[in-house]
Amino acid sequence: MSFPFNESSLVKDIVNEMPKAADIFKKHRIDFCCGGNIPLSEAANQRAVNVEELTNQLIEVYENAQNSSDSPEVWTDSPSEEIIKHIQERYHRPLEEELAQLSPYVTKVAKVHGDGHPELIKVYELFYVLKKELLEHTKKEDEFTFPSLLKLDDPSVANRDEIVAAIVELEKEHDHAGSILKELREITSDFTPPMDACGSYRLVFKRLELLEEETYMHIHLENNILFPRYI
Repeated sequence: MSFPFNESSLVKDIVNEMPKAADIFKKHRIDFCCGGNIPLSEAANQRAVNVEELTNQLIEVYENAQNSSDSPEVWTDSPSEEIIKHIQERYHRPLEEELAQLSPYVTKVAKVHGDGHPELIKVYELFYVLKKELLEHTKKEDEFTFPSLLKLDDPSVANRDEIVAAIVELEKEHDHAGSILKELREITSDFTPPMDACGSYRLVFKRLELLEEETYMHIHLENNILFPRYI
């Protein structure tokens, strides 16, 4: 596999290509925003970081991103238990991690640029509502809905109506999460940063767009493949 960067690549260009690379740079206190116009090797040297180790960490982020593509067709005929395991491993755990990592960026950008770009205050508010709802939603699925749903494979299960009602409620929660994502897209002009946006500003918009993409696929697998088997 070839990688779209090397030691001569500019730090800012690496983040533009791989928004989640920002987490690696943040970990090593490498400025990818205002100080991102320098080669990776120079940035590593400034922070006394082994450039080979840093490059390997970035390669791991890139490989994870490349391997994250998902084809719903693969899951259409898969057992429900496999689909649930896939949803939890492919979407729930990465979602929890991404929401935690993205939060400080959203807060920082709203705090620093909110006066000049008041829409960022709304982005901040919507993001934290979305974060709270998604975390509560995935917790409910993991602890109650998914284990209960698998019981429906037994025709004699006693509380079938209760479980089906819980699934219908989850679909309503999906609809609300989708409406928040649509509003985020609208107020950010399709996640298009203004001309004067700094690196952190652009990073937030890119990662919000990736969050939207992942969430829609996550919801698709549940609403259109898994849940229709039972309701």
